[in-house]
Amino acid sequence: MSLTDTAPKVATSQSKPLFSRLRNSDLWWSFWHHPSAVVAAILLILLICSAFFAPWITVQNPYDLASLDLLNAEIPPIWNADGQWPFLLGTDTQGRDLLSAILYGSRASIVIGAASVAVSLIVGAAFGLVAGYYGKWVDGLLMRAGDVLLSMPTMLIAILVSALARQALPASLREIGASAVIVLAISLSAWVQYARTVRALTMVERNKEYVQAARLIRVSTWRILLKHILPNTTTPLLVTATLNFGLGILIEATLSFLGVGMPPEQPSLGTLIRIGNQYLFSGQWWIVLFPGLQLCLLVVSINVLGDWLRDALNPKLR
Repeated sequence: MSLTDTAPKVATSQSKPLFSRLRNSDLWWSFWHHPSAVVAAILLILLICSAFFAPWITVQNPYDLASLDLLNAEIPPIWNADGQWPFLLGTDTQGRDLLSAILYGSRASIVIGAASVAVSLIVGAAFGLVAGYYGKWVDGLLMRAGDVLLSMPTMLIAILVSALARQALPASLREIGASAVIVLAISLSAWVQYARTVRALTMVERNKEYVQAARLIRVSTWRILLKHILPNTTTPLLVTATLNFGLGILIEATLSFLGVGMPPEQPSLGTLIRIGNQYLFSGQWWIVLFPGLQLCLLVVSINVLGDWLRDALNPKLR
């Protein structure tokens, strides 16, 4: 058989759709043979979809104070003898439908967690590439800055940044910029983990033959970093980002619980838990229980997927 006979077959195999190639990959097989990962993925998809489609599936907008009625305050869940339709999970002390507040709050927590991961990933990957490729004083400067941040607890840094930023912003912008401040507070220390990972891999890759060949043909430094070295760091970055997604949601919830996160007018899950905790011993247990359960399900599903992805992408465990 000649080479021309085999050429169309090669072209056909390389032109398969992305989903078809993914379905035939080892990662796909590993996913469907990992029951915990499948259940976690289904649960996470349901939680995210319900959060982002909240305006179409909830009975009220918890951010709209005009839609709240104090006469509907502290109604227990629907299965309770005093429950009322359509408040399936009851209401809080302001007459806010708890299910609506949970779905809207989940959306805020998910967006803040994803944004903090994105900012940390971009900043950390950029610093890690530069530090690992150039070395010398550039490496020393960036890594020592990272060491200073790591010497302080992440939560303490987030609390300080969030509190200082809120004081620096005008009163009219504090509520509008609350989510941006939280993303900044979380990302300030989270980028170090990504930077160290990328730096270590870059120091290995920069001495390999393909990088030396790119230098010989005068390929620009940034093209070498972005087109050649960065793709070889995606696997550990993907695992780290998945695990830090859940951590970012937890940090946001903690900041809101402590009162330096999202305001009560724009409640996230942490804000709802803080409000409900004040009435826990007054008999209104549902105000804190259901937001806490939602936060637990969200973070556990993300962590289970992160653990599976770490094992699936580790060649030593195959």
